Amino acid sequence: MSSLKLKAGSLFPEVAVDTLDAKEVQLKNIPDDADWRMVVVYRGLHCPLCTRYLNQLNELLPEFKAQGIDVVAVSADSKMKATEQLAQVNPDYPVGYGLTVEQMKTLGLYVSEPRSAEETDAPFAEPGLFIINHEGRVQIVDIANAPFCRPDLNSILAGIKFIRNPENNYPIRGTLV
Repeated sequence: MSSLKLKAGSLFPEVAVDTLDAKEVQLKNIPDDADWRMVVVYRGLHCPLCTRYLNQLNELLPEFKAQGIDVVAVSADSKMKATEQLAQVNPDYPVGYGLTVEQMKTLGLYVSEPRSAEETDAPFAEPGLFIINHEGRVQIVDIANAPFCRPDLNSILAGIKFIRNPENNYPIRGTLV
């Protein structure tokens, strides 16, 4: 477990992973066709809740893109395991794999050991979701220590729409030290 969590409003750290489409992605970098990014950290192949979540994310992807949000998902799984799981999702967003324990700690994620060899074969990250704004700052952060505790994607989408509406002048919340 990490004792250092990412603070709302802080710059998103440099964390790079390989993707299933044979590229490397720097999680903090927002591509030219978007101005914000959502990074979804999922547990891996051993987690059926993750497969369901990734499928829902894929269904909502056009709505996130319409809000200028680029989406990337990442896990600690090997390329083989990530490929196997994502055959059940067929995502239209990039998926990274091989997140290291050090990278998990950098992101402030909870890290778990496998309960058994049947579950998985290495430490893995518990769920995390990060919304990075146009300044590279953490606009929204959700870090969980269990697979059944993750934000509803429809609520995240509605929140992004509210935050991004200039009439609302909505700041990054949770920054009081």
